Amino acid sequence: MPGPASGGPTELALCPAPVAEGVNAADEWRADLADAGELTPGIVERILDVHDERGKRALEAVAEGRVKGYNDFTVVVGYEEEYVIEGDGCTCKDAEYNLDGGDPTQRCWHVLAADVAERVGKVEDHDMWYSDVREFL
Repeated sequence: MPGPASGGPTELALCPAPVAEGVNAADEWRADLADAGELTPGIVERILDVHDERGKRALEAVAEGRVKGYNDFTVVVGYEEEYVIEGDGCTCKDAEYNLDGGDPTQRCWHVLAADVAERVGKVEDHDMWYSDVREFL
């Protein structure tokens, strides 16, 4: 959510990033998706295997065109509000409270949706600043 002074998010809860010790299952589907440039049945199955319900929600958001790219942030339109994604961070409560920071495969579905949409060219681009239009949406 935009902060009062800066217009940016007040807090981004960090979803764990992949660890440098080796490649994990999430790294693998991301790399394969980037190479393929499209969702194949095998990649979809792996996303669902690794991320379960979060993966399902992420794929639905991408299919429904709910990943928006602004000049300052990527935003995923959720069921009740919009969530700001910045890198591996998200403003949702799931990212803030529920994810295991020690497990690099755990990310909220909003971050997963942004990951997928970026790799398959399904981010709806808006040539404007989200911090400027947030209050009107």
